[in-house]
Amino acid sequence: MAAAVNALRGIDKALAVGSWLTAGLLVVMLFLGPAVIANDKATGGAGAAVYAGGGAATDGRTVFKANCGSCHTLSAAGTNGTVGPDLDHTSLSAAEIEATVRSGRGAMPAFAGKLSDAEIKAVAAFVDASN
Repeated sequence: MAAAVNALRGIDKALAVGSWLTAGLLVVMLFLGPAVIANDKATGGAGAAVYAGGGAATDGRTVFKANCGSCHTLSAAGTNGTVGPDLDHTSLSAAEIEATVRSGRGAMPAFAGKLSDAEIKAVAAFVDASN
């Protein structure tokens, strides 16, 4: 009987240590989590990538450089096109940018059939976050 009690005490000690370690980790996450999220937003985390249904990220910067950079200047993408407007100081919202990319405007062609919805959203978010 004493052996069983000693075994249970050993298990109880191990569970107590595990519980304290888990609680400590949660407290650290509670304090550091907002800083990590703020840093992600500041570096364009949300604006740079949009997650498609399969979990793969669509990089707005890459899509912008490949499809928009030859016409538009945008410092965040490292492009200096001269045909379309300079997007470094655009006042358009992400929704307006998305609509423009999707439908076109003036001499700009529509990209609705050329880019996926995820790519269009990623480009709009990237341009919006760059301003």
